[in-house]
Amino acid sequence: MSSIKKYNERDFIKLREAGKLAAIALDSIKDKILPGITTQTIDEIIRKFLRDHNAYPAPLFYRGYPKSICTSINHVVCHGIPSDKELKNGDILNIDVTAYLDGFHGDCSKMFCVGDISVKAKNLINVTKECLNRSIKILKPGIHFGNIGHVIQSFAEEKGFSVVREFCGHGVGEKFHEEPNVLHYGNKNEGPVLEEGMVFTIEPMINEGKFETKVLKDGWTAVTKDKSLSAQFEHTVGITNNGYEIFTLNKN
Repeated sequence: MSSIKKYNERDFIKLREAGKLAAIALDSIKDKILPGITTQTIDEIIRKFLRDHNAYPAPLFYRGYPKSICTSINHVVCHGIPSDKELKNGDILNIDVTAYLDGFHGDCSKMFCVGDISVKAKNLINVTKECLNRSIKILKPGIHFGNIGHVIQSFAEEKGFSVVREFCGHGVGEKFHEEPNVLHYGNKNEGPVLEEGMVFTIEPMINEGKFETKVLKDGWTAVTKDKSLSAQFEHTVGITNNGYEIFTLNKN
């Protein structure tokens, strides 16, 4: 029997609320992503938004992390720390938001374009988003977690990109991070089997160049070793009796 926590329908109600709030917070910032804005300002806007909606930004002080969101620019793969550095035309930016609301977490991220970006950056972003979408579409009880990684890796590599190995998705719910680790590469029919009630993130990080990364001296910021561009999209999903539900959608 799997040791991965399973959530019930009452939990799913709260997961929907937390997930939707995180998605709305991400959408609320899109018109402000312009040359000249700092990632510190974005952090402050989203922190206030979550607090105004009775939620807490889960990353804040988590394992010593100093800010409320992660902002990863260009060759930063993940866990970029908001700062006073201004965004400039042509930058690509991942913003990762986790709302903690009424005892449950909603965790999501997506890419934003600053002004006019290059064709190669657009292609990377589109492929990364498609990697996430394709991996979600296969979800249902009875498949293996390895199938998720296989779908992502196959598509990304077919398009000439690489999949980051050092970071992965994770179980999420009452805790910010719990079992299982959700790898974004791998083989079909390997790993634990999906069961109804499991809740986790899928958050592929796709690089324009090689997949190797390194963490900077701040202990958080992960970058591509070859300084190539990186992109990421993330949703929190729950497994239902015959498929899946995406919690981190901004549904009206």
